[in-house]
Amino acid sequence: MDVKKIVLLIGALVIAAVTAVMARNMFTGAGAPSASATAVVPAGPEVLVSTRALPVGTIIDAEALRYQAWPEGLVQNAYYIKGEAAVNPADLLGTVVRTEITAGQPISQGALIKPGDRGFLAAALGPGMRAITVAVSATSGVAGFVFPGDRIDLVLTQEVPGGGDGPPLRASETIIRNIRVLATDQRMNVRNEEGKPVVKSVSTVTLEATPKIAEKIAVAQTIGQLSLSLRSLADNSAELEMAIASGEVEVPEGDDPNAEKRLLLAVAAKPTDKNTTYTLGADVSRFQRSTVPSKAAPIDGAGGAAVAGVPAAVPVGPIVRVARGNTVTVVPVGAK
Repeated sequence: MDVKKIVLLIGALVIAAVTAVMARNMFTGAGAPSASATAVVPAGPEVLVSTRALPVGTIIDAEALRYQAWPEGLVQNAYYIKGEAAVNPADLLGTVVRTEITAGQPISQGALIKPGDRGFLAAALGPGMRAITVAVSATSGVAGFVFPGDRIDLVLTQEVPGGGDGPPLRASETIIRNIRVLATDQRMNVRNEEGKPVVKSVSTVTLEATPKIAEKIAVAQTIGQLSLSLRSLADNSAELEMAIASGEVEVPEGDDPNAEKRLLLAVAAKPTDKNTTYTLGADVSRFQRSTVPSKAAPIDGAGGAAVAGVPAAVPVGPIVRVARGNTVTVVPVGAK
């Protein structure tokens, strides 16, 4: 073999080996870039914001507010600033929203009204609603476990004497559903210094109702005894499904979650006096009545009805009682 060709081949192999070594050192020697943790700089002071949409008349609870960092250039003096505000967030529990607050919006000092302030109860009422007070006892008031902001049903218990001499018909009826409690006694905030609810028996409860429902409640208090039936927080979804099925509300078109949320809030905040239920004494005990006692019409000796003002003659001898609906007629058979 030609010596010149051998030298060229050896040189090519050396160059290839050197290139391979350099390439390997280039790729293996360069380490992956290390990620250095950057300290998060707060956007600004922490201000008190709403965790959800708060319509006018909403009673503030512990889950409605929280502190959140806010750009310093957008902070206003009316905001509740952490460490600077003279009011503790726990002191705002039980206050009422005076102007509508959207979710995530800072709470301004003029947006809330405190118990005892002028116009506090009027601010707690929704548009077109009225406040009416009912008397309750330890048993009819759920032993003090009803707090402002809860939803209840009103149950009317009464006795219907009818025209007969027997025991009266005893009945209970749910006359109003999903009505909001505004105050117990004269308090709209039943929490202690730690912000926890305080269970206490009350004698009066103030409710939020439409003008027509307020009239019904006023009449119901003269008919019989009213009892409070505390509703579950999970009943709102069931009420919405029933309202949609009955056609009371129209489902918005499209897939807008905000529209559905507004619909749910509207149904949840609406008391109703429809689809009421009742229970009779006979439904509880077999020894109670299921109908109103009726009084038999007076009869004369011949079996006919007595004339007004004339006492009915007492039949002598065997008789036959003929019942026609609620009227019972006694007919003598004429035996001697």
